[in-house]
Amino acid sequence: MGNLRCAPRSAWRTTLAPGYYCNKEVYNKENLFNSLNYDVAAKKRKKDMLNSKTKTQYFHQEKWIYVHKGSTKERHGYCTLGEAFNRLDFSTAILDSRRFNYVVRLLELIAKSQLTSLSGIAQKNFMNILEKVVLKDQQNIRLIRELLQTLYTSLCTLVQRVGKSVLVGNINMWVYRMETILHWQQQLNNIQITRPAFKGLTFTDLPLCLQLNIMQRLSDGRDLVSLGQAAPDLHVLSEDRLLWKKLCQYHFSERQIRKRLILSDKGQLDWKKMYFKLVRCYPRKEQYGDTLQLCKHCHILSWKVCVSEVAATDPQPSP
Repeated sequence: MGNLRCAPRSAWRTTLAPGYYCNKEVYNKENLFNSLNYDVAAKKRKKDMLNSKTKTQYFHQEKWIYVHKGSTKERHGYCTLGEAFNRLDFSTAILDSRRFNYVVRLLELIAKSQLTSLSGIAQKNFMNILEKVVLKDQQNIRLIRELLQTLYTSLCTLVQRVGKSVLVGNINMWVYRMETILHWQQQLNNIQITRPAFKGLTFTDLPLCLQLNIMQRLSDGRDLVSLGQAAPDLHVLSEDRLLWKKLCQYHFSERQIRKRLILSDKGQLDWKKMYFKLVRCYPRKEQYGDTLQLCKHCHILSWKVCVSEVAATDPQPSP
């Protein structure tokens, strides 16, 4: 025992290969890189799944939005356009004849002034609604054509001013959407409305007084002109002075009418010319079958026909 000597402390250490620490560092970096790749891939799959669902959007069962009175730290007191598209079910509303004109008008207002405020999801929802309108609706071609032209004009202005105006998303994506709009416009121009094969009672077979009564329900003078071009017999009715007079009085005030008086060759008021002159100077009266309504009592924004249902199910929604 006396001859036993302890080995020096340096001998306790295990001799390692020269590249051990280097290999361990590379191994740790690879693990970190793989972990980051996994997180990125997981986020990408989640984003792709969300984007794929925007084509056939998930809509809430309750077609209304509770508008908060004010903002707090826990909640924001506003609603984005993307939320409104989903919660108010615009994609289905565009197929409802009562809401069609109203939704088109809203989309037109967004196209004129709110494009720069649309998020990526809201942009997809907006374009998906337009695509559904173009592909499925063939009864309101003029309204859709005007909406597409308004949108294309706004996009041209914004793309030309890139750098000065803020467009959410890649500029190439907006250029692609402009090309899509041109394609949709071409589709509308190629639509041919075929006459039905049914040979029964038609509009011209009705009594003249009834035809005139139906024509008085049209609120757009361009519809009267188009109706007059459909058949020679209808052309005479579409030129009726009383018809155009009532149309002018419906859309414009007496003061506005007095400022735009136009006399015909016979010395009578030319109500048809006056109407189109007034349209260029003043906005027409807008009337819709169904609109969005904000209840002052419960602060719920919903479609007019759904207000009573919402009030019955949740008269005072909790914040």
